[in-house]
Amino acid sequence: MIRINLLGAPKPKKGKKASLAMPSFSGEGPNIFVVVLVVILLTVIGNGAWYWKLQRDATKIQEQLSVAEAENRRLADVKARYLEREKQKNDYKRRVDVIEQLRANQSGPVTLMAAVAETVNSADAVWLTTMSDDGKAVNIKGVALSVHSIADLMKALQRSGQFKSVEINEATQDVAVRDMQAFVFTLVCEKAPKT
Repeated sequence: MIRINLLGAPKPKKGKKASLAMPSFSGEGPNIFVVVLVVILLTVIGNGAWYWKLQRDATKIQEQLSVAEAENRRLADVKARYLEREKQKNDYKRRVDVIEQLRANQSGPVTLMAAVAETVNSADAVWLTTMSDDGKAVNIKGVALSVHSIADLMKALQRSGQFKSVEINEATQDVAVRDMQAFVFTLVCEKAPKT
């Protein structure tokens, strides 16, 4: 029988025990220690590069956060100024509305007084002593020389368009006047709604 030594190890001698020897790969491929060392080195370099990238990203995020906080403070100041200006605008608008309302209400009594004055001037033998406005109605007190003059005044006030209704509250003969007949009267004139 022919034996072929494929391992390339020397043939053990007969008198000695055979020992297992580690085969040598010196010319046949890379050394396992070198391969392990290269893998460890690549792992360390990869982890270092990853750590460096994470640190750079963290620095960028911190810078962006600082910029965003500064912008937030700037916008908070702008918002505070805006709200202050908005409040001032609302105050001015409210004041202008009050002034406009006062102007509109101012023309109402002037028109009413003009209508009453014109009506009284057109009536014969009637004089007004007081006139008061309570918002919904006008109370008129006066003196007339006859009851017909009071009735004519009431019709004229009704026709003026300023009043919805004109009612007599009282009419009495004035006993203080002895030379002639005089009547003291009180009228309640309900205002017509504004159009």
